[in-house]
Amino acid sequence: MSVEQATLPALVLSVAQNCELGDRATNQDYSSSASQDDLACFVVCDGVGGQQGGEVAAHVVVDAILARFCQESVFSERALRSYLDFAVTQVALRKQGETHLKEMSATVATVLIDCQNRRAQFAHMGDTRVYLFREGKVITVTRDHSLVQQFIDAGYWAPEQLRLHALRSTLFAAVGIDSEAPIEPLDAPVALQDGDAILICTDGFWEWIDEAAMERAFAGAATVRDWLDIMRTVAATGHRLSGKERDNSTAVAIWFGTPDQHGQPQSPS
Repeated sequence: MSVEQATLPALVLSVAQNCELGDRATNQDYSSSASQDDLACFVVCDGVGGQQGGEVAAHVVVDAILARFCQESVFSERALRSYLDFAVTQVALRKQGETHLKEMSATVATVLIDCQNRRAQFAHMGDTRVYLFREGKVITVTRDHSLVQQFIDAGYWAPEQLRLHALRSTLFAAVGIDSEAPIEPLDAPVALQDGDAILICTDGFWEWIDEAAMERAFAGAATVRDWLDIMRTVAATGHRLSGKERDNSTAVAIWFGTPDQHGQPQSPS
């Protein structure tokens, strides 16, 4: 670490979040966060599995990850993997104890942030995503554990099929699904800069807004709340024009900045 990096103040997080029912009878999305000293952990889940199963699965996963984080607040790939491993175990135990929940599972995206050392680490299972923005542009996005993504990676389908194909929700990894697919944190932590932003969202959100629209919304926003609200409006318009049913939709938006003289994060520019 250079002298300049060592003397930089800790990043301050500015956060906005939203969870909408959509056209569903129940909300099977769930998100929460926790912080310990200079570390923060954000979790977003999208549950599936019967009338109650999805909702239960999402809550079990989020609560398990944050409970483990609070027990062992460490910034490392090993720690983050242990948080998700614990969630997998808790879902399996719940399914064993309550047979009506035996089909439940949940996609998950987790972001672990070290504010003091300006680093982030991501992990996900399924098609709940993490986006990293720098200078208002998407520079990193997690890859869905989905059948459509596999066909795109193999060169058979165009990337647009992630939002259009009838099989876009067919997954090969999620918490509660018997699969050999790994939990996939990034190979190395991501270094964060002033003005960076992270978006964590379920497919009910990103399905209706593409990356170019996310970037335009960022350019037109003065605050993180503005950014999320603009994206919500774009997504709602896209859904309305499609005439299709909309799933539950959850998004957590985070802006990072060095605090100004009032202790507030400076707006990304």
